[in-house]
Amino acid sequence: MDETYFDILMEKAERKLEELGSPLPSVSLIAAENNDPYRILVSTILSLRTKDKVTLEASGRLFAKAADFKALEAMDTTELAETIKPTAFYRRKAENLKTIASIVNNEYGGKLPDDMDALMKLPGVGLKTASLTLNLGFGSDAICVDCHVHQILNRLGIVRTRTAEETEKELRRILPRRFWIPLNETLVRFGQYMCTPVSPYCSSCPLNDMCAKTDVGKRR
Repeated sequence: MDETYFDILMEKAERKLEELGSPLPSVSLIAAENNDPYRILVSTILSLRTKDKVTLEASGRLFAKAADFKALEAMDTTELAETIKPTAFYRRKAENLKTIASIVNNEYGGKLPDDMDALMKLPGVGLKTASLTLNLGFGSDAICVDCHVHQILNRLGIVRTRTAEETEKELRRILPRRFWIPLNETLVRFGQYMCTPVSPYCSSCPLNDMCAKTDVGKRR
């Protein structure tokens, strides 16, 4: 697919999101205030399986107590867990964040590495978290694929993949590089408000004429 196709797709999706008044994802809002890689990594970890409102509130409480990896490592694990509660799996996230802080402080001088392999070796950091950190925290051309991006692109028929990891690899092959950073932010919101996982709003979707509707099932 050429660049024109993706230009049209992104333009139509963004126009609809503006019409709906849909807010930016929590991590994008945090990045808009301060694109510090520390804040991006931590807030992305907190956002996993957690609603945006909860992520924003928990991130704000944590950053008020720990503005960097040094302060994060110094926090008591129990206090850390209570601070980020009620994000999903908050106790496990607290343990992972403490370990990450220790690794970054001891092995990288307190500065998060801007390397995909190094990031993915950190506990609790998968492809999505690493990509979003590189994307928003370092301005690197990384493709961040979450469940929304994976599902929407398969529904459209752009890819035929089984996992987000497979989708990311395929996008690296077919997606023009200038779309690598904005793709996630647009499609995450589009998946939340229009192309929802269950009963998507196909009848009012601006991408209806571009969509193969692969495995859509019940729709509105």
